[in-house]
Amino acid sequence: MESAPEGFAAATPPGPGDLLDASSDAAAVISERGVVVGWTRSAEALLGHAARDVVGASAARLLAMPGDPARLAGVVERCRAGNGWSGQIAVRHRDGRSLDVQLRVSASFRIGDSECFLVSAREPRQRWSMGLSVLDGFLTRSPVGMAVMDTDLRYVWLNDTLERLGGVPRDERLGRRLSELLPGLEGQTLESLMRTVLATGLPVTDHEYTGWSWADPHRRHAYSASFFPLVDAADAITGVCYMVQDVTERWNTRQLLTMVNEAGTSIGTTLDVMRTAQELADFVVPRFADFVIIDLLEPVLSTEGHGTWLTDAGPAPARPVMRRAAQRSVREGTPEAVVMIGGRVDFIPPPHDSNLLTEGEPLLIPVLDPSDEQWATRDPVRTKRMREYGMHSLIAVPMRARNTALGLATFVRSLNPVSFGPDDVLLARELVARAAVCVDNARRYTREHTAAITLQRSLLPPALSGGTALEVASSYLPADPSGGVGGDWFDVIPLSGARVGLVIGDVVGHGIGAAASMGRLRTAVQTLAVMEMPPDDLLAHLDDLVLRLSDEEAVAGTAARSTFIGATCLYAVYDPVSRRCAMARAGHPPPVVVAPDGHAYFPEIPAGPPLGLGGMAFESGEIELAEDSLFGLYTNGLIEGGDHDVERGMARLGEVLAGRGDDLDTLCTSVVRQLVPVPQPDDIALLLTRTHTLGADQVASWEVPPDPAAVATLRALATRQVEDWGLAELAMTTELVVSELVTNAIRYAATPIRLRLLRDSRLTCEVHDASSTAPRLRHARSTDEGGRGLFLVAQLAQRWGARYTGDGKIIWADQEIPPNPDLPSSGLQHPD
Repeated sequence: MESAPEGFAAATPPGPGDLLDASSDAAAVISERGVVVGWTRSAEALLGHAARDVVGASAARLLAMPGDPARLAGVVERCRAGNGWSGQIAVRHRDGRSLDVQLRVSASFRIGDSECFLVSAREPRQRWSMGLSVLDGFLTRSPVGMAVMDTDLRYVWLNDTLERLGGVPRDERLGRRLSELLPGLEGQTLESLMRTVLATGLPVTDHEYTGWSWADPHRRHAYSASFFPLVDAADAITGVCYMVQDVTERWNTRQLLTMVNEAGTSIGTTLDVMRTAQELADFVVPRFADFVIIDLLEPVLSTEGHGTWLTDAGPAPARPVMRRAAQRSVREGTPEAVVMIGGRVDFIPPPHDSNLLTEGEPLLIPVLDPSDEQWATRDPVRTKRMREYGMHSLIAVPMRARNTALGLATFVRSLNPVSFGPDDVLLARELVARAAVCVDNARRYTREHTAAITLQRSLLPPALSGGTALEVASSYLPADPSGGVGGDWFDVIPLSGARVGLVIGDVVGHGIGAAASMGRLRTAVQTLAVMEMPPDDLLAHLDDLVLRLSDEEAVAGTAARSTFIGATCLYAVYDPVSRRCAMARAGHPPPVVVAPDGHAYFPEIPAGPPLGLGGMAFESGEIELAEDSLFGLYTNGLIEGGDHDVERGMARLGEVLAGRGDDLDTLCTSVVRQLVPVPQPDDIALLLTRTHTLGADQVASWEVPPDPAAVATLRALATRQVEDWGLAELAMTTELVVSELVTNAIRYAATPIRLRLLRDSRLTCEVHDASSTAPRLRHARSTDEGGRGLFLVAQLAQRWGARYTGDGKIIWADQEIPPNPDLPSSGLQHPD
């Protein structure tokens, strides 16, 4: 048997110590095999076992609980690592009863060759008792308000802090209920919580509420209260104790942060300046102010591109011109307002001037005095309203964003008796700062959008005319403002021989860049069309132009190479004589045709690539259009709609056009309204035409033999035809034009040669030959015998030119028909 360490068995029992004394703890030494090797007199006093009975025996027999090998292994491992362990266990007294003790085990140490552990134990300490005087002083002077209520919720006791918070003397509270004394502090709600505590025995903690206090009747306070039950020795609930703290500052800070966060979702929901200003006014009334006005500088509201005030551009004008952008009041109808929304205003609170807008700090007037001479002098009407409606406190915050002065926001309190304070200025500054950024965003967007719309509308044709060949109507619907203006365009271009060129296109993208790109493409198409190019050649040249412009911008660093990529276009040429329509398209939807019998279809025209891709050819297609057919060109915004199903959109377009009416303008408008009932994120363009033909009585044609002697005969035929059309005043000019054009064809061109006269809105003379060589206008010298033919034609005709066909070329010359010619009754009427 192992012997006890020297001094353990001889230890003297300690005397009673104080509350924190550990000298009387029972101690023992236990070996690594669980054998007791040391036992103190304190251990003998605690458990009743003498040293001779336990030393050398297993310590397990002293436990009054089942063994737990895993827990024991963990304790041993911890102690071997140099750490101690403590916990509560049950041990067995010599007389058989069980004791709960607080046990501590030291880090392991060695005694000879054995590893040992020092174990100390004590019974749970008695609760610390304090004198009644100490307890009374502690509770009475606590910074937390405390009270004891009986089961009827009447005051039994309260401390000084609670008396001070409520403002009601202690003697008036005792024996009375909370709801009787402080009705403004949600007395009924608090008593309901206390009844819940009495019924359930469960505490209620940190209940926050606001209200008025007799201690400070002019300011609303926030409080945090906790309630818990009071129980006696028999665990019966005898009352309720509640504790309360004034948390006004914390509550105000939280409210400020909450309002700022809510403002971020409530202000700036649209890109409209006036709407954004009104959202600020609606947000702060009545939660912060009773009356608010937002006045913005006129340049901020302008859509004509005028500049705004920069905060670092020097002194502002002495009398700033502002307009009322928004206002709101707790009173219906905003009777406090001196100026209505949209009205002109130049008011700034005295004694400040316009520099407040550019560089001043927020202005706080805690007590507003209408009798102040400065107020009465500057604006007597406003001063009268201040008196009438009891306006007593004011904050004025200049609205500035991105180095730009925008206006002034003024907050006023009248029904709310609490004056504005420094914390309110911080909140007002933050709210106005957020609103100012939104106003500036809306201002910038509005100007850019207005500029893009103006640019786009200026680039679209102001009026369309298809001459006698086509009746024309168009409809253009800008994109939803949130998406920005797009790059859709269309045009009707008069060509020679009574023909008409029709074009429609779409530049992918939105904004001024898309509108500018559209304008460049439209100008290019007009130029190429006047050069009498067939549709496929025109698109090829347009594709080359787009590639060149993209390369130039990429080299200059002003745009990405993809600026024009995605632009689409469809170009068609209608000939009212042959009723043929030739067309080619570059990535654009096909045209829609509605025959006179109401059948709608989409011609299968080869689909070329979008403009700007390069390296791919365009193909033309040709169809014949019966008299009085509907021929429509459109952009994808009309057929995509909300479901983006292009095929379904095309089918709907055909169905709507199939039920066509007589009025083309009305039909065009109704089609767009039916297919696109709500704003879309893309522009919509629709160009509708109704085809007409030139009858046999408006066209005269003759074959020209390759004999110079035939010129005189053709002159006579042409003169007679012009006179038959009632255009005798044009007979001489026509005779000279026919003579020169036919003579040149016989002399320089190849057969066959044909002469044709057309009468529609103009009188056109055409000479067709099989040669591909274009004529050249010369200025002959005085000694030359020839070379003046085309020069003479150019002088006599309004326009002249040449166009190529599949089997040669046509030289043509137009003459303007007098305003009131003697037209025959048959055929088309001259347009007004």
